[in-house]
Amino acid sequence: MISAAYTTGFSIGFSLILAIGAQNAFVLRQGLRKEHVAAVVLTCAASDALLIFFGVSSFRQVLALAPWVDPLLRYGGAIFLGWYGTRSLLSAMRHSNGMLVAEGAGLPLVKVMGTCLAFTWLNPHVYLDTVVLVGTISTRFPGEELIFAAGASTASFVFFLSLGYGARLLRPIFAKPQAWRVLELVIGIIMWSIAISLLFRL
Repeated sequence: MISAAYTTGFSIGFSLILAIGAQNAFVLRQGLRKEHVAAVVLTCAASDALLIFFGVSSFRQVLALAPWVDPLLRYGGAIFLGWYGTRSLLSAMRHSNGMLVAEGAGLPLVKVMGTCLAFTWLNPHVYLDTVVLVGTISTRFPGEELIFAAGASTASFVFFLSLGYGARLLRPIFAKPQAWRVLELVIGIIMWSIAISLLFRL
């Protein structure tokens, strides 16, 4: 019988990650392009798992000892998201051909992974969800916190695998130039809205 701590962790983890955000938008874009999908998906999921287990164990102690971590994450994340959002908005205005979805036509692995890691580790919202909220909720299961964390981590792997590889089902739609422009526009707006919320704590 599956532990209640595990199933609760899975459901909480899945519900927190389901909302469209900077990281999810990036994974969706890579999935549509079929560009380094496995590396991106596994990096996002593994990073989530590390943050979840860290949150369950000791994140509060770190913030208490180093309060400067919070503003560093907020301002660093806002700058990165603002930069990437601007790139997406400019891309929405420039693209004229739809099959930017073409396989293998894109950035090298090193650059993609650098961007992927930045989305994961420079976004304070990731810490809020995976570390603070999951870590706090895990206290409802004394003695089974790690089982709860395992459930939440499993949800991350399931979600990112589904998003990264399921995105190819939308490829016929994104063969059209207008669809790519809309996607880039939406991504740009998402990035900028998150950046502004970080700066002004909205």
